[in-house]
Amino acid sequence: MTLRQAQGPGQAQGPGQAQGPGQAQGPSTALLTDRYELTMIDAALRDGTADRPCVFELFGRRLPGARRFGVVAGTGRLLEALRDFRFGDDELRYLCDNGVVSAQTLSFLEGYRFAGTIRGYREGELYFPGSPILTVEGSFAEAVILETIALSVLNHDSAIANAAARMSIAAGDRPLSEMGSRRAAEHSAVAAARAAYIAGFGATSNLEAGRTWGIPTMGTAAHAWTLLHDTEEEAFRSQVEALGAQTTLLIDTYDIRTGVETAVRVAGTSLGGVRIDSGDLPTVAAEVRAQLDRLGATGTRITVTSDLDEFAIAALAASPVDAYGVGTSVVTGSGAPTAGMVYKLVARQDAAGGWVAVAKASTDKASTGGRKAAFRTLEHGTATSELIAVSDGFESIDTPAEHPDARPLQVTLVDHGEADPAFAGPAGVAQARAHHARVREELPITALALSRSDPALPTVYVDAAR
Repeated sequence: MTLRQAQGPGQAQGPGQAQGPGQAQGPSTALLTDRYELTMIDAALRDGTADRPCVFELFGRRLPGARRFGVVAGTGRLLEALRDFRFGDDELRYLCDNGVVSAQTLSFLEGYRFAGTIRGYREGELYFPGSPILTVEGSFAEAVILETIALSVLNHDSAIANAAARMSIAAGDRPLSEMGSRRAAEHSAVAAARAAYIAGFGATSNLEAGRTWGIPTMGTAAHAWTLLHDTEEEAFRSQVEALGAQTTLLIDTYDIRTGVETAVRVAGTSLGGVRIDSGDLPTVAAEVRAQLDRLGATGTRITVTSDLDEFAIAALAASPVDAYGVGTSVVTGSGAPTAGMVYKLVARQDAAGGWVAVAKASTDKASTGGRKAAFRTLEHGTATSELIAVSDGFESIDTPAEHPDARPLQVTLVDHGEADPAFAGPAGVAQARAHHARVREELPITALALSRSDPALPTVYVDAAR
């Protein structure tokens, strides 16, 4: 459907044709947005400000749950969403039929392609209050429309990564698996598995996450498998015959002690693992470990999976547990289901072409205007501050002279509308995971505590002109 068709007889006609720029090539993400993004564009096209060059910034005013650091996640997903941010026939028809915007705005949207620049923190990077996680530069119309999709993706994924990083710290060297798909919406589950993997989890139960993002998958059997069979022994024997003695047997459908005995009798002392999904886990894990050792299964691993969060994992640090499976807590952000990020206009050109820093001044919601560049200062390899240089203009911002060794935190993600493919797909996920592991090593030891506290690093603003 062209704009001409969308408007119907007697309405203003636009330039689009059936195969014109408004024709989406695949599933569109353009309506995953709030109505006011489009009504602002509609008004800006009317008053002549739509083309005014602007700088928008995505940041968090505070860390959710009084945590000590945040983890950026979702960047690769956002870049893919941006690729599909097109107003095709169906989208234009909906907007026209429901009178959302004028014919002039329909014509603008039909040809919409983001042609600006986006710089930001690498996925997997740590962030703190005020960190300019994304800086979006373009005309007002082409940049403001990205607000909802950017916040939707990064607020969700970063919340999951924040929780997953804390769980990874609590687990230490013991592996973590994400298994929370049934506790989240179907597409959110895939995104959550991706974010958890970036922040330190080693595998997921979600096969779509494995297919789409290259994340290792895991899983063997649920309680239903044992209940299907006439006896626990029959269930175990069938599983071992199908998957081999290195499989993991779920031993708490009935009596755990009997389950351990049956598991070793069926699989032998080379049994790969047992899983415990109920009970007082520190006590039960110790008893199971002792029983396995008495039966000669000294190499059999113990995995626990019972409503774990970072605090429960930390409480198991001294227990003979080999691995953890986490569901509800990780896919819901463990008490902080959103990262609380916002997307604000921080600089614009005035009518004369000069740059003006702008900022919201509302109580408890004030922001810092101006274009920014971010750096992390370090002493002997340990991070000491989040250093943010602020400019009223549009000149490049160099590393502050007083901190020549500070690490720049921003990279170019989109250059004149072209996204860097290095940050997309499974390769982008692997890169983000590796980057997160590296930068987490920079944190001071106090940042690793799980208790509520102030951010581990102070955010320090400096004038870029100095």
